[in-house]
Amino acid sequence: MTDSILSKAATMEIPINSNGDTRTAEEDSLEQDLQQVMVSGPNLNETSIVSGGYGGAAEGIIPTGSIKAPSMHHSNSNPSMISEEATRGVAVEKFDSVKKWSINTYKCTKQMFSERFGRGMKTVDLELEAQIDVLRDTKLKYECILRLARALTNHFYNMVQTQQALGDTFADLSQKSPELQDEFGYNAETQKLLCKNGETLLGAINFFVSSINTLVNKTMEDTLMTIKMYENARLEYDAYRTDLEELSTGPRDSATIMRIETAHQQYQIHKDKYERLRSDVSIKLKFLEENKVKVMHKQLLLFHNAISAYFAGNQQQLEETLRQFNVKLKPPGSDKPSWLEEQ
Repeated sequence: MTDSILSKAATMEIPINSNGDTRTAEEDSLEQDLQQVMVSGPNLNETSIVSGGYGGAAEGIIPTGSIKAPSMHHSNSNPSMISEEATRGVAVEKFDSVKKWSINTYKCTKQMFSERFGRGMKTVDLELEAQIDVLRDTKLKYECILRLARALTNHFYNMVQTQQALGDTFADLSQKSPELQDEFGYNAETQKLLCKNGETLLGAINFFVSSINTLVNKTMEDTLMTIKMYENARLEYDAYRTDLEELSTGPRDSATIMRIETAHQQYQIHKDKYERLRSDVSIKLKFLEENKVKVMHKQLLLFHNAISAYFAGNQQQLEETLRQFNVKLKPPGSDKPSWLEEQ
């Protein structure tokens, strides 16, 4: 590297100034740098680049360290500062969230214990509370119907499977017992017919169970989830109402007035939330009642007609009942126990 710098310096054109002096300030600087390089030797951290070339004027020496150092400092410090600010912002946001949650939980817990021990006032909508109690009682009774219908389906399925096996056995014995061929043949045909009608009835009962399950575990459960949100909103509303009343009865200094204004804002927010959810519950209860009547009217009629036709031995009426209610049976080659897995 030293030879390259010396060679380049030796071949440079040396301009002459107007006074005839061939030495310039740039040449003096170049000579000092060359002497320093010859004495100390090349250093990777202090490597210099000579600006200029053959036939061009020298523009001085630019140390590479002075170019790289600021760039490295900028690339290292800026992302770390941005990351640190982002982390600090997330931490502050989480702290505020935890703080609000803690205050809200404390107020609601205090209100809940006050109501339980008879010291706190509770907001009650008598008409809405009565409708909610009726819904919960209805759900328990419908769950009982669903449980019994599933048990009936399971027992009846086992009976149909037994009839199927018995019919196959009768048919086999009718071929191997010539003296009882007619008797075994009659019974084989009867059991096969009962098995076919039993599968049709199973399709109707399975449709009944599926519809009741949807009504109980989806429609009613969705309404009860809204009711749970309404009850939580009612507790929060009463908690902030009580807090506002306690502050309003205390002394009125500047700090207390600010706290009262903040409490009033929170009270209004939770009051609006409570009234909105109360309206939602009323609407859902109304639509649920209409949907329940419509669904149960159809399903109870289906269940009655199918059971009656089966035990009366009326195969045509049984099949007509399934067509009337758009109940589709499984194809003959399908796996028979699979309908139980849907339960």
